[in-house]
Amino acid sequence: MEAYRRQHPDQPMLLTFFSPSGYEVRKDYGGADAVCYLPLDTPRNVRRFLDAVHPKMAFFVKYDIWYNYLNQLHRRHIPTYLFSAIFRPGQYFFKPWGRWFGGQIKSCYSRIFVQNEESLHLLQGLGISQCSIAADTRFDRVGQIAQKAASDSVVEQWLNATEDGSIVLVAGSSWPPDESLLARLMVEDERPMRLIVAPHEVNSEHVEQIERLFPSSLRYSQIASGDVQPDASQRTLIIDNVGKLSQLYRYGAIAYIGGGFGVGIHNILEAITFGLPVVFGPNYAKFQEAHDIIALGGGWSISTYEELTGVVVPLLADPARLNTPSEICREYISSHVGGTDAILRSLEA
Repeated sequence: MEAYRRQHPDQPMLLTFFSPSGYEVRKDYGGADAVCYLPLDTPRNVRRFLDAVHPKMAFFVKYDIWYNYLNQLHRRHIPTYLFSAIFRPGQYFFKPWGRWFGGQIKSCYSRIFVQNEESLHLLQGLGISQCSIAADTRFDRVGQIAQKAASDSVVEQWLNATEDGSIVLVAGSSWPPDESLLARLMVEDERPMRLIVAPHEVNSEHVEQIERLFPSSLRYSQIASGDVQPDASQRTLIIDNVGKLSQLYRYGAIAYIGGGFGVGIHNILEAITFGLPVVFGPNYAKFQEAHDIIALGGGWSISTYEELTGVVVPLLADPARLNTPSEICREYISSHVGGTDAILRSLEA
């Protein structure tokens, strides 16, 4: 969005989200003229929404393939694009009973930008020719985050109070199954480690649950308000707000990415861009970057507590072992930037 706006500063932009996890973080985003929820994909909702907005172009990201939106945008002759997309053989578009939707994709998109060769070949197998490969635009975004990451006085106050030479593990977008594993690790492993937990949901009930799991913990808000001064015993910092996680990976040596025991892992690129090797649960099949980083040696998937300790404990015992996977992560990011420019060049052409 920001790159397109630099080229077309006079074109207004509307940014929509389907879920609160995106909307709550970006509802005040200044890079768009307006931010709102995307109405549910029903024929009536879509007609009313497009009548109100009158878009000249429409962009969808990754998996956001909505039948009624595609149909109405096509009927209204509005150029429509999908970027950072990944397709897999198991998706219903490629099954005999889903071919009708494959035909919808073929006729409705002006262009589709996919992340890998497999996706390209799958689309071409449906007779879709208006597709090409462009790296996930998140690589460009996380590279910018790493370059512009600001220090956080609250986190640094906690780090200074607990400093003992131990490494810091950052748990990003964690869920209860992730937190239970990490709590056991903090209790059972004798090697020193400090933990920053940034849960995916920061409602009071979940934060209180984390506090029970980690008795020697402190909330970010308690330090920020001046209510509590951290001390050496408080080895777990709970980030009880949203929007800070991507900046906080700069303080870690290892990252644990949550969601892998649910529907799927959260963003691992935000950690990798800071050179943090990543650990995550077993449900990562939909994420190309997770497959890549495991194959390269910069990340690990775990399914049990024993597998978690098998990865983390050797790194705690000898932090020098982090050097190689850390360099792998940085190189992986630097070798995949440029997707945004490739998409813009195609649009301009």
